[in-house]
Amino acid sequence: MTLGHPPRPSGPKTGKPKPGTPDAPAGEERPQFRRGDLPDRDTILRFLGENPDRASKRDIAKAFGLKGDTRAELKDLLRELEDEGLIERDRKMLRRPGTLPAVTVIEITMRSPDGDLIARPAEWLEDHGAAPVVTVRQSNAGRDRGKSRTPSTAAGIGDKVLARIFATTHGAKTTYTARIMKILDRREGLVLGVFRATPGGGGRLMPIERRGEEFAIDPDSTKDAKDGDLVEVETAGTARMGLPRARVHTVLGSVEGEKAISMIAIHSHGIPHVFPAEVLKAAEEARSAPLAGGREDWRRMPLVTIDPSDAKDHDDAVFAEEDPSPDNPGGIIATVAIADVSWYVRPGSALDREALKRGNSAYFPDRVVPMLPERISNDLCSLRQGEDRPALALRMVFSAEGRKISHHFHRVMIKSAAKLSYQQAQAAIDGNPDDQTGPLLEPVLKPLWNAYAVLKRERNRRQPLDLDMPERKILLTPEGKVDRVIVPERLDAHRLIEEFMIQANVAAAETLEKRRQPLIYRVHDQPSLAKQEVLREFLGTLGLSLARGAAVRASAFNGILARVSGEPHQIMVNEMVLRSQSQAIYSPENLGHFGLNLMKYAHFTSPIRRYADLIVHRALVGSLGLGEGGITPAEEAQLEDIAAEISVTERRAMAAERDTVDRLVAHHLAGRIGEAFDGRISGVTKSGLFISLPQFGADGFVPVSTLGLDYYIYDEAHQALTGQKTGLGYRLGDSVEVKLVEVIPLAGSMRFEMLSEGHKMPAGAKSFHKSGRARRGGPKKPGTRPARGRR
Repeated sequence: MTLGHPPRPSGPKTGKPKPGTPDAPAGEERPQFRRGDLPDRDTILRFLGENPDRASKRDIAKAFGLKGDTRAELKDLLRELEDEGLIERDRKMLRRPGTLPAVTVIEITMRSPDGDLIARPAEWLEDHGAAPVVTVRQSNAGRDRGKSRTPSTAAGIGDKVLARIFATTHGAKTTYTARIMKILDRREGLVLGVFRATPGGGGRLMPIERRGEEFAIDPDSTKDAKDGDLVEVETAGTARMGLPRARVHTVLGSVEGEKAISMIAIHSHGIPHVFPAEVLKAAEEARSAPLAGGREDWRRMPLVTIDPSDAKDHDDAVFAEEDPSPDNPGGIIATVAIADVSWYVRPGSALDREALKRGNSAYFPDRVVPMLPERISNDLCSLRQGEDRPALALRMVFSAEGRKISHHFHRVMIKSAAKLSYQQAQAAIDGNPDDQTGPLLEPVLKPLWNAYAVLKRERNRRQPLDLDMPERKILLTPEGKVDRVIVPERLDAHRLIEEFMIQANVAAAETLEKRRQPLIYRVHDQPSLAKQEVLREFLGTLGLSLARGAAVRASAFNGILARVSGEPHQIMVNEMVLRSQSQAIYSPENLGHFGLNLMKYAHFTSPIRRYADLIVHRALVGSLGLGEGGITPAEEAQLEDIAAEISVTERRAMAAERDTVDRLVAHHLAGRIGEAFDGRISGVTKSGLFISLPQFGADGFVPVSTLGLDYYIYDEAHQALTGQKTGLGYRLGDSVEVKLVEVIPLAGSMRFEMLSEGHKMPAGAKSFHKSGRARRGGPKKPGTRPARGRR
């Protein structure tokens, strides 16, 4: 039956159904009882779960048409359910434990990549399990009346609000949305904005977000901020009349400066960047982990860290050697040691709550917003050269063909033999060792490269998805300005560490599954059938084919990528294959990892910067009996919500990082309006073309209205815009020349004008099949806003 509604009467239907009593979904069996009969226990429990706003005894009786003696029977049944702890009473209202009432206080904790506010109930009993996640719908009442949204309902991150809750049940899972009724407590955090000076002293804080508030700043609260400075302010209450007040907390410099750019992204995406005092206090009070308590002494093993040259924390160290066993000729033993963050960050502690709130570290060209305070991330848990550090270590034995024979986890104390950069280690292997790598070449580095050669054999057989999408890195000057954009060289040293970490992640998932220990997997589902079909149609325009069927494998995509290697459309095909892929997420349910072509995979190797890895560490410590800091039953019950939350924080960080790059490049090019640039078409829509500047790693937009005096047809299969009259057009992956005509640095937006002539489209590219309507080119219409310079 449809949950949350009383059963329909049995027998033939006559007339229209009664409101609130829709038919059950097709294929779902309906319980065999009549309206007016006492519903069974399960039906009542499901009704309460779906109807928190009408859940009194009277509501239940009315919904199921109960009268007379049946109402007395209902009273007895409800008392039984209450005595058994299956329902609880809140005054006259009844609800299931672990569900939210129709009206409750929630606290807004973050913003999703789609811009929605995410909240949790302000009060929640731990024995009810994980606090549910609530998606907040901002009120549209003001806009509906033609007015601006009032500050009383414009909530922000950190606010406590009174909200009306709406529950939706999907099988055994209930999701919640909320509509704000009243803000009870404004956020205690800092608000970012642009300071605008006012005559006579003082000023106003102008918001950088569309939905942000404006604040008045008194003359003695400016901290010498100048007009146009980007500032963080502390709210100082609401005046009886006029704007709410604020005090400047930090002056971040001119809003036109590059150093302000990442801070705008941090605030606009709601990334927590200031550690609460209790968290900093807990970090400072932490002491080094002792060797006692069952921790093994591995300090003589010459483990080394290999990281980027500018890395400040080092959470993994590696070592390899030949397997001395005569039963495994040519085999190797690979050892991976990972910082033992679980020793310092215990479940439910202040450090743990803050780490979950952040979910992961966020990396920007000019700063890092860490998941853990520096005392933990850069000191106690960083595997520093020559210093004792606790670790969770893994020894893996592989055959000469790269097949894993066995693996074992250990809780240890290590002492890193060396801190090396990727370039430094690679140079030593290539015949150019320095003073540090020279003594390590024979005993440490060459065995590592030998182990990588063994692991690579199995990787080649496995055939993970092999996309060729070079990553660009922005280098800044000491003043924080964009110096240049580079594509770092991909070295065997990078691949070696990557393969060691992948194998460690697989071993963690396998061990926990074998122990029947709940965990959080890193899952990457195969492409949906719909996305496969779009890709298949696109490949068909190039004379390429992709086999049909739900059981597509990564090797099928690799075959296509190999065929176009070195061809003019190589980049275009790589981009389309990338777009066809599902998004990797965290989940307590194992779906496998399609991209890596692995059945069991869990993030284990970066607990300093990812909360998912910390959960896996705790699960290993607890299930293997390795001492203190293991996973708790309460955490196990919360894994589904934790996985959902850290998937959101990961996407939030990625979006903020992309926005920062867009804004930095737009700011860098703001003085070059009118110049021509070599670009590549990185996206095609009905509205126009996205143009990527390979030299800078950012996108801009060419509106279709500026392409010329022709009607342009959007062809999804060919990813092209084609002139209806001329047959000339532009296609994904085309190299073009464009002129920069408009830049909005704070929005990260650049608008271009096309200088390259269109070329003849392949046969069929002018078809309206799966295409957009024709658009006329020509001069840009007054008032048309440039599109955001990002796909």
